[in-house]
Amino acid sequence: MTNHNQWLFRQQLSVVSLTKILLDPFVAVLVLIGCTLYFGEDFNGPYPILALIVFTLTFPGKWPEVTLRAFWNEVVMPWFFLSGLILLFGYSTGYLDWFPPDLVMAWMLVTPVAMFVAHRVVRRILPRLLLLEGGRRRALIVGAGHLGTELRGRFANDSALGVDVVGFFDDRAIERTELTDPQKLLGKLADIPAYVNRNGIDLVYITLPMASQPRTMSLLDALRDTTASVYFVPDIFVSDLIQARVDHIHGMPVVALTESPTLGVSGIGKRISDIVIASLILLLIWPVLLVLAIGVKLSSPGPIIFKQRRYGLDGQEILVYKFRSMKVCDDGDVIKQAGRADPRITRFGAFIRRTSLDELPQFINVLQGRMSVVGPRPHAVAHNEQYRKLIKGYMLRHKVKPGITGWAQVNGLRGETETLDKMRARVQYDIDYMRNWSLGFDLMIIGKTLAVVWRDQNAY
Repeated sequence: MTNHNQWLFRQQLSVVSLTKILLDPFVAVLVLIGCTLYFGEDFNGPYPILALIVFTLTFPGKWPEVTLRAFWNEVVMPWFFLSGLILLFGYSTGYLDWFPPDLVMAWMLVTPVAMFVAHRVVRRILPRLLLLEGGRRRALIVGAGHLGTELRGRFANDSALGVDVVGFFDDRAIERTELTDPQKLLGKLADIPAYVNRNGIDLVYITLPMASQPRTMSLLDALRDTTASVYFVPDIFVSDLIQARVDHIHGMPVVALTESPTLGVSGIGKRISDIVIASLILLLIWPVLLVLAIGVKLSSPGPIIFKQRRYGLDGQEILVYKFRSMKVCDDGDVIKQAGRADPRITRFGAFIRRTSLDELPQFINVLQGRMSVVGPRPHAVAHNEQYRKLIKGYMLRHKVKPGITGWAQVNGLRGETETLDKMRARVQYDIDYMRNWSLGFDLMIIGKTLAVVWRDQNAY
């Protein structure tokens, strides 16, 4: 394969997409610089270090929907939680003493407002940014099935992509397609080259199933007589994928269908954040741990810490720590999940389970590298062996380290999963977490966990 072809499978970063991912980090840093000037401080010494830390933790920036609720959930809440971690870390290390308190408070409060304004302004100037990329482009979609209509919907929901879908081409009759508007079906596949040349079409997206390879190859050959850019959207993307991407190995293209989101630099960043967060929390809560240990010891005979075998990263067995909340410690081939009014649970155990205090020793698991602060909750080995046979894709949740809290838990799926549907829903949330993982997403989940634990009574 030539050097030219080796570049074909590297992701193309547009001006618009680059603007989206850099907006929040740049705003946070610019507000910090503005605050230093306003308070008469020189932007040197600890300030550039703080700017670098914040830029790293807020990159890539979020681009939520235009609603205020979406902006609050995806941008403002993660920012305030990140601010809280910075304050906690700065206070515990003495680094906070380098900054005037009024400056720090002003920066943390002004930044989300500046981000909101910046998002509104950038949305208005996006059409001008699109001009730098040649303006809006007209596209055709080949194949009017589920994949084609899904692609059209994604273009319609994000005008910043700068793509207007003119219509569809398909050899099937309208009744056999997913289209509801007959006018959107413009013709057969054989009509595409002439239509492209006659109507100034810029992009052609082929969404035909892989079984239609001969038709696809024939169409590609015919489109060589046009100036349209041609993209192939494989039907494998109809399936649930995790971190799907296109890569190459010395020029040979490969498609990643299921990959851990925490490989490489991302994994290093997550590990550093785990160590920092777990260390700070253990430093703050050690008196609470001591009190809980005494309470467990006095509640019933037995060990203070309950060690249970769980599946960790890549399905490897690990030992997970919890404060013992039951009179017995089940860790065999058959384990009954704890439920409401379970006679095995002690009175003190019921309290620490309801408040999730029994999970606190797992921060030690995080420091050991067995777990992460955020990730799919680990299930007992016996439960894993049971559900992997009943739920398709169940074991995919082990592509990352298990977590003390997770996306499923902050969405109402804490505690007992007494039905198969509840477990299936939990697994789907875990897969969604891996598909959309970022450090900012982790921070948002941690913030929501604090609110959920405060009000939720579903864990027993």
